Amino acid sequence: MKCRKNKTGLKFQFLILAIVIFLMLLSTGCNNGETDADQTFSEEEEFIYLATTTSTYDSGLLDFINPVFTENTGISVRVVSQGTGAALESGKRGDADLLLVHDRDAELALVEEEYFVDRHDLMYNDFIIVGPQSDPAGIRNAESIKQACTMLARSGSIFVSRGDDSGTHRVEESLWHDAGIETKNQNWYYSIGQGMGDTLRLTNEVLGYTLADRGTFEAIKADLDLIILFEDDPALYNYYGIMAVNPDRHPHVKYELAMEYINFLISETGQALIDSYEVNGTKLFSTDIELD
Repeated sequence: MKCRKNKTGLKFQFLILAIVIFLMLLSTGCNNGETDADQTFSEEEEFIYLATTTSTYDSGLLDFINPVFTENTGISVRVVSQGTGAALESGKRGDADLLLVHDRDAELALVEEEYFVDRHDLMYNDFIIVGPQSDPAGIRNAESIKQACTMLARSGSIFVSRGDDSGTHRVEESLWHDAGIETKNQNWYYSIGQGMGDTLRLTNEVLGYTLADRGTFEAIKADLDLIILFEDDPALYNYYGIMAVNPDRHPHVKYELAMEYINFLISETGQALIDSYEVNGTKLFSTDIELD
């Protein structure tokens, strides 16, 4: 039976949501997604700027890979962690030397437009829907992601969206669209404009659901009461690409150093590192990509 929310309850719920978001923003500060703020670098050392989606950073993958690259080459990697949409825009402006993101169609289109060069399919993981153990929407019994989305909408259960034009957010929007569901102005749909880690933490606070990349969830699930409720649909596969900013558009970028990083990641050594990365015994990324 579906419970109807009264207006007073909804106002209180939105007030609590606003307070939680405010406290989260206060604690994270205004760093515009840059994750190298606390690092110190020598003026003499070589470095590159890598604009990347939050999932590669929040999962711990880059902290695992980059020190090996630096040790082998002497090149430091300064990571700017953003949603994929923001990272693509950073690259188009020439504010980074290379990108590691996950919106394959957008990446290929921008390579065609000559914003980026030397793109490679690098690795993949998958998306999952997580939520409370009680699963009020009943999506653990769904037979497809389309059915899961329909059940979520019909139940009126809280769904927390990243709402940040990230690769994850773009996939989520396409899933709602394919299910024929309009989320705009729905009182059960919270769009918060935050990265994956903060979205998961808020989802945990409000006992809601969210779409997450498996890597980030596995990395922080010990601090959450959320569980995986839907997974393993082909529509949830999540492909990552790496590419350099086109030096013909932005002559100041460090193309040669960026190519050293790209060639390292696509080498046998780099691929083995990616495949070996685990959190709590769970492998988070795979490199055996087969695409049409």
